[in-house]
Amino acid sequence: MSTLFDVPGPVARRRMVWVNIAATIVVVGIAVWVLLRLNAKGQLDAALWKPFLTASPWVDYLIPGLVETLKAAGISIVTAAVFGFVFGLGRLSPSRAVRGVSGTIVEFFRAVPVLLMMIFFYLGLGKLQILDPSDVPLVAVVLGLTFYNGSVFAELVRSGVHGLPRGQREAALAVGLRGGQSLRLVEVPQALIAMLPAIASQLVVILKDTALGLIVTYPELLDAARRFGSGNGNILQALVVAALVFIVINYALTRLADQLAGRVGKRTAGKPRTEAPSLVVATGKD
Repeated sequence: MSTLFDVPGPVARRRMVWVNIAATIVVVGIAVWVLLRLNAKGQLDAALWKPFLTASPWVDYLIPGLVETLKAAGISIVTAAVFGFVFGLGRLSPSRAVRGVSGTIVEFFRAVPVLLMMIFFYLGLGKLQILDPSDVPLVAVVLGLTFYNGSVFAELVRSGVHGLPRGQREAALAVGLRGGQSLRLVEVPQALIAMLPAIASQLVVILKDTALGLIVTYPELLDAARRFGSGNGNILQALVVAALVFIVINYALTRLADQLAGRVGKRTAGKPRTEAPSLVVATGKD
């Protein structure tokens, strides 16, 4: 089995340990320095944090903002998955033209920053006036997240299929499936199972990138925290609380994806044979 790097020896491992210790000391030192500076500025005063122990900021700002965040993320996950599946299959098509068009579209949207796409759709849809003005921010956020993350999903499908062990397609063709059926029914499902950790990471990216909707006036969680903090003089504290909410949700999403991947892996793993199959030999007597 080939590796991309040499296994570190005893000296290299000791060096890595010392580097990790030094990095930890530096990070802890910076964190302590930041906390001391915030305390000197009065940003750690209990009065600035106390409002978040009441229901008002949660009911009026944070929870509605969280609902908008989850709505944009949920819609984007579904649409990005469809986009990724379609163009992932397109990149695996036997037709050179389909592969070329699909590859061009995927690479284009992977190269364009998500925020730039959101701003483009926000301004473009506003100029076209084909939607209710209140719906334009949500649609702009969803389109930006869909095209970028859908392109990432498409690449995951392509690389996952190419990473399968040899013989999958040949086995499917041997039992009578056509090339397209082999791709949809055999190869892509196996590739998706293998790529579940990467897919879960991308779901977290989608959820976090909804915060970019702040730029196009979408009332998501970060925007709600900013509005509450601006009106109450504790914007730093409001942003910290919003960050903690994001961390909790992303951690829960990651754990859920890990459990799902584990269960799927157990169901699809073959069980070793514990005993040899018995042979029945028929004997005849004259």
